Amino acid sequence: MTLKETLNKLEELSDEKTLKYNLKNNVGDNQYGVKLGDLRKVAKKIKTNHNLAIELWATKNYDAQMLSMLIIEPETLTTDKLDAMVRSIKYIRVADWINSYVVKLHPENESLRIKWMQDKNPMAARAGWNLTTQRIVRNPEMIDIPYLLERIENEMPTAPSETQWTMNFSLAEIGIHHPKYRERAISIGEKLGVYRDYPVSKGCTSPFAPIWIKEIVSRKEIQ
Repeated sequence: MTLKETLNKLEELSDEKTLKYNLKNNVGDNQYGVKLGDLRKVAKKIKTNHNLAIELWATKNYDAQMLSMLIIEPETLTTDKLDAMVRSIKYIRVADWINSYVVKLHPENESLRIKWMQDKNPMAARAGWNLTTQRIVRNPEMIDIPYLLERIENEMPTAPSETQWTMNFSLAEIGIHHPKYRERAISIGEKLGVYRDYPVSKGCTSPFAPIWIKEIVSRKEIQ
C-alpha cells in the first residue's frame, strides 16, 4: 500500500465514538478516530513496511503514527532517528506504543536509556524510565536501585506528568520485585503521595505505589 492508499483506508475506518473518545483524551484534530482493533487489522494486511512506516510517522497524524509503530523495523532505525521520533511525540498513547513496539526492541536501547534518564524532554525521560522499569524487573544487575530510589524521591513530585507516570512504575516495580527495598519504596510512595487520589474503576488496582506494591505482593504470596 502507498501512503495515500493507507491514509484513505484510515479515513474510511473513522469511527465517531473513537473520535470523540480521543478528543476527550487530548488527541487533537489531526486524527481519523480509528479503533485500535481496526489499526491492527490494517497492520496485519500491510505486514512489515519500514519505508511506509516512516512516511506515516511524518504525517504527524495520530492514527498514522499508531499504525507506523506496528509495521516499522526497529533495528533499521538509527539511534539519532529514534531519539528524534521519541522527542517529537505529542500524545501519550503514541509514546507508549513506540516504547512497547520499537524502543524496547532497538539494539541500542541501553545507550538510549542512559541518555534519556538524564534528559529534560518529558517524552525522552518517559522512554528512559520505561526502559529502566524493564531492567528493574528483568535485569536488576544493570542498575543501581538505591540511586533510583533517591532520584524518584527527589524528582517525582515535580516531574512532568509524562515522566512522572513511568517513574511511578519504576517505584512500584522496585517494591514488588525487590523485597530488600520494599519498605523503602512504600515509604517513598507514602511520603510523596503521588496518585494517592487517582480515580480507578471498580476491581482495578490503584496506581498509588504503596497500594499497588502491597496488592501485587499479596497476590504473589497467595500463588
